[in-house]
Amino acid sequence: MDYKVYVTRRIPDAGLDVLRREYRNIQVNPTNHRLSRKELLEKIAGVNGILCMLNDSIDAALMDAASDLKGIANYAVGYNNIDVAEATRRGIPVSNTPDVLTDATADLAWALLMAVARRIVEGDSLTRRGDFKGWAPMLLLGSEIVGRTLGIVGAGRIGTTMALRSKGFNMDVLYHSRRRSKILEAELGARKVDKDNLIEESDFISLHLPLAEETRHFISAREFKKMKRTAYLINTSRGPVVDEAALVDALRVGQIAGAGLDVYEDEPELHPGLVGLRNVVLAPHVGSATVETRTKMSVMAAENLVAMLKDERPQNCVNLQVFK
Repeated sequence: MDYKVYVTRRIPDAGLDVLRREYRNIQVNPTNHRLSRKELLEKIAGVNGILCMLNDSIDAALMDAASDLKGIANYAVGYNNIDVAEATRRGIPVSNTPDVLTDATADLAWALLMAVARRIVEGDSLTRRGDFKGWAPMLLLGSEIVGRTLGIVGAGRIGTTMALRSKGFNMDVLYHSRRRSKILEAELGARKVDKDNLIEESDFISLHLPLAEETRHFISAREFKKMKRTAYLINTSRGPVVDEAALVDALRVGQIAGAGLDVYEDEPELHPGLVGLRNVVLAPHVGSATVETRTKMSVMAAENLVAMLKDERPQNCVNLQVFK
C-alpha cells in the first residue's frame, strides 16, 4: 500500500531515499525552520506516518488530525516531545534514534568543556576585534584540565563515552547514576557517588540525563551553592535539566567559574542575561551535528518508519507493548 508520509523538517537525503524506495507520497517541510502548531496540524492531516523532530510536539490533537496514523519516528534519542502513553493507548508505535549520536555528542561535551575552561570564544572575539596586541602573561588566563575531577551525571551511553575520553587527561572521575557502571570503574577507576558529593567535589560537571519530572531542574540554586567557585557546568542533555535563571545568577556573581551549554530551558529562547555573560559558551543544539551522524539518524528514523508502516516491529521502538 502506498502510504502517505510527512517529514517535519528537511533531513539528509539518505533517509529520504529509504522512504522514497517504499512510498511515492512523501511530503517534506523544505525549510530548516520549525513549523507552527497550526502548520503542523494542517500538514499531518490524514498522513499514515510521521517522521518528526525533537521540538515537534506530537500529542493527542496531532494524532487526531492524522486519524489513520500507523507510526511516529522521532529523529532524536529523546522522545519527551511525544505523548508516548497516548500513542500506546491508540496502538501507534513510536521509535527513536539511539546509539548513532553517542560519539558526536560526547565530542561536543568535550569541545564545550575545553572552550569554556580555556576561554577560546573570548579569545576568538578579542582577536577578531583587533584587540590582540601580542603575548601577555595575564591574557585570558583559564583553567587546567589535566588531573582535575570530572563529574558525570548520568552514566548512560553518552555519559560513559564522554567520561572515557577523559583518560588522556588523567582525571579523577566521579559518576552519579541509577546503575553502577562497571565500564567506568574498570577503565577509569571511577567512583559512584551521590548527587551532593559529585557536585561538591567535581571541577567539571557534565550532564547526560533524559528529561523527566524527576530530572527537571536537577541543577538549580541549591546545587550551584554547593559547587566549587572554580567549577564548570556542561550541559548537552536537555535544557530544563538546569534551572536557567539560577544558572545566570550563579555565573553573574562568580558562584561558579563558567558553563558550556548546547541546550536551553525554553529553547530556542535564552534566559535574559545569559547572552551577555563572558563565562559561558553557547552552542545552538548541535550535539549530533556531524554529516556522518545526522545521515545515520535519517536512515535509522526512516527505516523505523518503514517497518511500522509494514506492521513490523521497528529496531528502535520505545513502546514495544503495542506489538503484544
